[in-house]
Amino acid sequence: MFISLNNYKLLIQYEGTNYAGWQIQSNAVTIQQKITIAIETILKHKVILNGSGRTDSGVHAIGQVANFRTESELNLYKFKFQLNSILPDDISVLSAELTNPEFHARYDAKKRAYLYLFTRTKSPFLKNYSWHFKNDADLDKLRITSKTLLGKKDFSAFCRAASETLNRECEVYNVTLRERNGIVIFFIEADRFLHGMVRTIIGTLLDSVMQQKPEEYIQNILQQKQRSAAGEAVPAKGLFLYKVKY
Repeated sequence: MFISLNNYKLLIQYEGTNYAGWQIQSNAVTIQQKITIAIETILKHKVILNGSGRTDSGVHAIGQVANFRTESELNLYKFKFQLNSILPDDISVLSAELTNPEFHARYDAKKRAYLYLFTRTKSPFLKNYSWHFKNDADLDKLRITSKTLLGKKDFSAFCRAASETLNRECEVYNVTLRERNGIVIFFIEADRFLHGMVRTIIGTLLDSVMQQKPEEYIQNILQQKQRSAAGEAVPAKGLFLYKVKY
């Protein structure tokens, strides 16, 4: 007999400092693990929690999306309250809603956006959420150089060499930089991101500007398709999964 399962969608925030990323691992504490255990504690049965994407160790999220299925019909107000009561203070479920049976947080995502924060001056209040970039980068040049990334391209040079993904083509829709009160906010939106891609892109862009590389520098790196051609990745603590669009 076919049993119809209810499909629930969660909007999640977390401070990633104390976690080895989103995805469940056998030898480390992760966000997905903590939320899965909390859900199973409430429902009294196993669930599969699908996230919109993996975030690396130390990376934060403002708008992570996940879904799970259950036979139970949940009182959503009560369920969210119970969930947040069980979860540690650095993980929060902002909303829970019943969604269509076919919805999948990862496979149905159309666009994903990340923010990266770095500061011009040292701040004890932002030390876990930004990178103190000590050099005086020219933001106008950084903006111009970053436009090279727009469009559909092979980003093999900007992902970890051991990445299991065979298809490394991504379409970048938007890249912007803004500075407010000494905090530089880097925004990037694409259809998908590879493992370590955002942090490597930012590190390479900064290298390009600081070393006064020619305009075609980023394009040449893209064409080489080798991780060794790009710069070092910036620290994880400044990176936030900002929004997922469906």
